[in-house]
Amino acid sequence: MTGKRDRLRSTFDGAASLYDEVRPGYPEGLFDDVVSLSGIPSGSRILEVGCGTGQATLPFARRGYEILCVELGENLAAVARRNLAGYPGVEVRVDAFEEYPLPESRFDLVVSATAFHWLDPALAYPKVARSLKPGGTIALFWNEHVRTDADTGLFEAMQEVYAREAPEIFDGGYEGPPRPEDVPDRTGEIEDSGLFGPVVRRSHLWDQAYTAAGYLRLLDTYSGHMSLRDETRTRLYAGIARLIEEGYGGRIVKGYQTSLYVARRR
Repeated sequence: MTGKRDRLRSTFDGAASLYDEVRPGYPEGLFDDVVSLSGIPSGSRILEVGCGTGQATLPFARRGYEILCVELGENLAAVARRNLAGYPGVEVRVDAFEEYPLPESRFDLVVSATAFHWLDPALAYPKVARSLKPGGTIALFWNEHVRTDADTGLFEAMQEVYAREAPEIFDGGYEGPPRPEDVPDRTGEIEDSGLFGPVVRRSHLWDQAYTAAGYLRLLDTYSGHMSLRDETRTRLYAGIARLIEEGYGGRIVKGYQTSLYVARRR
């Protein structure tokens, strides 16, 4: 599993510009929550684990924080540097987080946006805790696909296309996106590390509309789809596009929940 995880997490770098263009960002209220729950004043020092193209970095930079980003992908880091060029207090380093030499007790806040699940928690949580100042805070958040009032059953119907065209990534047990209240809770993993105090969990619900072409561009940034053989991906995308155009009028709405977990270092 570790080898497969490492291969998949490195695939994003091959589509860095597309990732920056089509991957959804995060609601502004999320960053307000992180700031208020952590209590960090402007000028505090943040470590970001896996900044990607800087989608979550920029809102913190605008708030006046100094930020060190550690990003695995060279292409992703290059896009992040371009996006953050107006903020001299932000530094982007290319390395695997597990291997990057971090100073101890240096940061007021460690954040990670839809990236921390790629790391081995047995290694990642202790390294984060060592890098934080006493009383420093960890804030982990993820965008997760959920069922909202805008759901039209597309994602259940789409499973027939996956089963037919891409059985290698077909999940036969898939019953559609979970309702927001059924999204798996990551609180236990953080608390079980024994390194952080009680976890505060916050959620933000929102919807994003896509055309058929726009949705396929989004799929091109998902590791499982990027790892498909070209001919398989072509057949799969043709089937998905046909379903969206013929069954849903060429436009769909995908529901997201941004789940935030905040805890202080013990």
